[in-house]
Amino acid sequence: MIQVVLIEDHQLIVEGIRSMFHDHPGISISQHAHTKEGLERILKSNKPHIILLDINLPDTNGFELCSWLKQKHPEIGIIALSVNNEPAIIRKMIDKGADGYLLKDASQQEIETAIKKVDSGKEYFSGTVAQLLKQKENSGIPKLTRREREILEQIANGLTNQQIADLLFIDITTVSSHRKNMLAKYELQNTAALIKFAILNKLI
Repeated sequence: MIQVVLIEDHQLIVEGIRSMFHDHPGISISQHAHTKEGLERILKSNKPHIILLDINLPDTNGFELCSWLKQKHPEIGIIALSVNNEPAIIRKMIDKGADGYLLKDASQQEIETAIKKVDSGKEYFSGTVAQLLKQKENSGIPKLTRREREILEQIANGLTNQQIADLLFIDITTVSSHRKNMLAKYELQNTAALIKFAILNKLI
């Protein structure tokens, strides 16, 4: 039985994937966590074969967590799970050690194939992802998503996380998560550097 831990902060996704593999004869979604802290608690008592890893998490980002996992637990296969289909982001996850990459619209069959392939020591990238990786990028700079651009524009306007959350009708943890993810995406140390980078590269 292939033991899989799901790291995902959207309950609907968690329930959907767990439902897919309920009573599956060869794959068990044994546990799930919403944060890195939750994952650390799981790994103290359970060493899964595979981790399905969301890139955007409340307390960290997939790049950092993937790198940390590969350093601490190199025997565990990591499959990134994301809505982000940008080649630069996919390549960055691969550079950080991901063994596979799936988009969140993947079918049960595709998720099953990915888990089995990675468990056997191979890599797996969904058909859509494989095609995206073949595309030439216009530049080496990842693009902002629509939500990231909205948040960054308001950061540049001097708004706090809470003010941005109120303005966009989203949770403050979502704003904080996007801010952290943007810093990680562009490998920057602080918000001032992020704003300067975005303006220089005409991202906002």
